[in-house]
Amino acid sequence: MVKIRLVCVGQLKEKFWQAAFSEYKKRLGAFCSFELVEVDECKIKNDPSNAEIAQCLECEGKKILSKIPGKSYVIALCIEGGRLSSTQFAKHLENIFTNQTGEIAFIIGSSFGLAQSVKGRADFLLSMSSMTFPHQLAQVMLCEQIYRAFGIMSGSKYHK
Repeated sequence: MVKIRLVCVGQLKEKFWQAAFSEYKKRLGAFCSFELVEVDECKIKNDPSNAEIAQCLECEGKKILSKIPGKSYVIALCIEGGRLSSTQFAKHLENIFTNQTGEIAFIIGSSFGLAQSVKGRADFLLSMSSMTFPHQLAQVMLCEQIYRAFGIMSGSKYHK
């Protein structure tokens, strides 16, 4: 069975995000071993300087990198990443599982983004949209898209 690890900065706080995430996590159990790893967000003052943001990102980056298994294919979500349709995303995952490894680590950073060290470790940078979403919603959306991708790969009627 393939393994997917989702490494996120911060935690899902609202119950409705937790419920949505739990539902997709449960559904993913039919297709893969799915694990959520949350790392603590760096505490930063309101209106931080660029240097303070960079320092915070590096701190979070070290935590993120320590949670990525060495043989994982890493997909980091960031605004400058490539955009894929759901079908293209499914084909990308299928290619990874077939030709590279059975383990994928997805990374979602904080509201300030990701450290360069994390982007440098990534095998693929993915952007979900040109729009900005709360990180908690992005976590739920990513899980839904992973579930949809498995549905596409298995030929289910979920993806229409």
